[in-house]
Amino acid sequence: MSQRLINRSSDLARLRDEGYTLEIRSNHLLLHQVPYVNQNREVRRGTLVSTLNLAGESTAAPETHVASFIGEYPCDQNGVEIEALRYGGASQLAEDITVDFSFSNKPPGGYGDYHTKLTGYAAILENYAKAIDPEATAQTYPPYATGEDHDAPFQYMETASSLAGIGAFNQKLELSRVAIIGTGGSGSYVLDFVAKTPVKEIHLYDKDTLLTHNAFRAPGAASLQELEGQPKKVEYLREKYTNMHRGVIAHPYDLDESNVQELEGTDFAFLCMDAGPAKAHIVEKLEELNTSFIDVGMGIDMSDHGLGGILRATTSTPRRRDHFRKRAPMAGTAAGNEYDRNIQIAELNALNAALAVVKWKKLYGFYRDYEDAHNTTYTIDSDMLLSEDKGETTNDQA
Repeated sequence: MSQRLINRSSDLARLRDEGYTLEIRSNHLLLHQVPYVNQNREVRRGTLVSTLNLAGESTAAPETHVASFIGEYPCDQNGVEIEALRYGGASQLAEDITVDFSFSNKPPGGYGDYHTKLTGYAAILENYAKAIDPEATAQTYPPYATGEDHDAPFQYMETASSLAGIGAFNQKLELSRVAIIGTGGSGSYVLDFVAKTPVKEIHLYDKDTLLTHNAFRAPGAASLQELEGQPKKVEYLREKYTNMHRGVIAHPYDLDESNVQELEGTDFAFLCMDAGPAKAHIVEKLEELNTSFIDVGMGIDMSDHGLGGILRATTSTPRRRDHFRKRAPMAGTAAGNEYDRNIQIAELNALNAALAVVKWKKLYGFYRDYEDAHNTTYTIDSDMLLSEDKGETTNDQA
C-alpha cells in the first residue's frame, strides 16, 4: 500500500478517510469489502478493481469507465443477475490480479476521479445488499499502517480529522517534544490524551515501579502477570502506547537538580508530580528555557458524607509566570490530603489530566480560548469550575 500516493491524491485520500478498504497493487486500485448479493440471495463481499492512471506522484482522471470484480456475479435482492453491469468475464489483469468479471456503467461525462468511479460502482452493489441486510456497507473503516512513513508519529493513520475538516487544527499540535514528568494517576491520563495527538516525541519521567494501586489509577487494564513482573511505570506505559504512537520514550528515573538539563529542547511539559525540591528545580529550569508548562494536582479530604476536594491545573507561559508559585505547591504536601493514601479515584485523575490537556490545546490554537485563564480549579462537592489568573486573549502558540 502506497500511503504516499494516497496522501498526494485527494480522491484516494477521500476514499480512505471515508472508511473504504483500499489496496494499490501492480498499478491497479482495489476496493475491498464491497457487499453484494449472490444468486442464493446471500450477502457476500467482493473486490472492485480499477486500472490506475497517474500523473507523477498523484492520480489523474481514470482512463476508462470499466471496472472489474473479484467475487460471484452480483445480483439484485431477488437473486437475479444485474445484466446492466455485465461487460466481460474472467481475466488476468496482472501477475497477481485475476478478476472474475468486468462491469460497464458510464455516467454522462464519465468519471472525473477514482472516488466518484469506485463509490459509484460500490453503491450499485451495496444498495441491493442493503435490501437484505440494512447494515451492509463497504465503509468498514480499516486501520491503515504508516510503516513506510517513518516520520509519522502514529503506527496507523488517523483519518477522522481530515474527514471532519480539522486537519489544520491538528497540525498546530505537531510539536517536536513534550515531557510528562510523573506518570502516576494524572500523568498516565495525560499520556493517554497526548498520545492521540501528532506530537513527535513524548518523554516520560518517573522512577517508580508499577504496583497494584497504580493499576487502579491508570487508563486501561494491567494484567496480573504484568503486575507480578513489577515493571517501571514508564516502561509499562511505553509498551502500551507504542501500539499507537511511535515516539513514546521512557526515562525510568526522576528529574532533579542533577539531570534537569535533559529538559533542554522540550517544547512543552506537564508536571504531574509531588511538591518538593526536585519540582522547584524543574520549574526553575523550564522558566530558564522559556518553556511553557502545566502543573496538575489535587487535594482530597474525607468526611462521613464522602470524599471532597479540589482539582487544579496551573499554567505557566513566558508571558505569564508571576502567579505560578502562589497557585502550585512547591514544597511538601498539604496535611490531610487523602489522595496520598492511594485511594482509587481514577475519574478524578482523568478529569485533572483533561483540564490540563484542554488548556494545552488552547495554548496552541486547537481550541478557542476567550478567557486565557492560567489557573483552573474544579471543586468536587459544589461542582464548581473556576478559571483564574486571566491574561490577554490570544491563540498564539505557547
